[in-house]
Amino acid sequence: MIVVMRPDHTPEQVQAVMDRLVMFGLQGQPIRGVEREVIAGLGQVMQEHRDEISMMAGVDEVIRVSKPYKLSSRETHPKDTIVELPHGVKVGGGHPVFMAGPCAIEGEDQILAAARGVKKAGAHVLRGGAFKPRTSPYSFQGLGLDALKLLRQAGDEVGLPVITECLSVRDVDVCAEYSDVLQIGARNMQNFVLLQEAGKTGKPVLLKRGMSATIEEWLLASEYVMSQNNPNLILCERGIRTFETAIRNTLDLNAVALVKRLSHLPVIADPSHGTGKWYLVRPMSMAALAAGADGLMIEVHPNPDHALSDGAQSLTPNNFGDLANEARRLGEALSRPFAEPPASVASGA
Repeated sequence: MIVVMRPDHTPEQVQAVMDRLVMFGLQGQPIRGVEREVIAGLGQVMQEHRDEISMMAGVDEVIRVSKPYKLSSRETHPKDTIVELPHGVKVGGGHPVFMAGPCAIEGEDQILAAARGVKKAGAHVLRGGAFKPRTSPYSFQGLGLDALKLLRQAGDEVGLPVITECLSVRDVDVCAEYSDVLQIGARNMQNFVLLQEAGKTGKPVLLKRGMSATIEEWLLASEYVMSQNNPNLILCERGIRTFETAIRNTLDLNAVALVKRLSHLPVIADPSHGTGKWYLVRPMSMAALAAGADGLMIEVHPNPDHALSDGAQSLTPNNFGDLANEARRLGEALSRPFAEPPASVASGA
């Protein structure tokens, strides 16, 4: 249920409602909007709970929520959420962004070359993997802490916020120390303990859809992050597993359009993982923007032929520059122009 407070309510009245929810065995989550404050009552809500809360001081009305996901639903938060990152980057709100960089950080020269390339092309966020979940235990698993330090160094040099995947609970603190956004990958979408720990950091979290997850399961997974009093969540459609074998995954652009309707959270698309083929990334990027995506996550490597991970789906910096230019033209045509990229870092700074 959603408890809508009166415009003239007091903090004491909010606390009284929170205490009553606890008495009912429910969890209360305040949501402060520009004009009103509401409290989401999470748990098994009975009619008598709604009736009793509706009569409390400071309460305007109590609304029943039909969706099982309460915090991410537009029923609780009609306006789009905008997630703010360092360097003035905002995800959501009608101005798409680019998140770009290599699948895995392989060394200092590689990540710096990628960072400079995507920065030149107008990227807003630098991505790079330090801990890599690989199907085979014999594949490259990432450089771990050393990679995190290199990612932070590269981001600071070019003036971009950075995002990296957090693979397990034991990595949460160190990823939060070096990264501006914690990514939860498809394989971990329903690792509920990891979602909660990532949420507790207060850092923005990007949650990728699981390869076999329904949209409802995806949105319910988002609740684990948001229930930790962390509203800074970005959703990412990265393709689902179907019977088709010609491509790596099936990029489900239905999900982008539908989730934008169901949820107030920003939704971006990852056409690199969604297709697995570098030459399909550009057309699917355009399709994702047309479907309403708030951004694109693109894998970019200075030398994809020698990449230790996902070279077949990675663009060169020059190819990414061409894609970015075309995407910006499409954004203008859709009346959803891309956000301005962060300003360049002054030489010697």
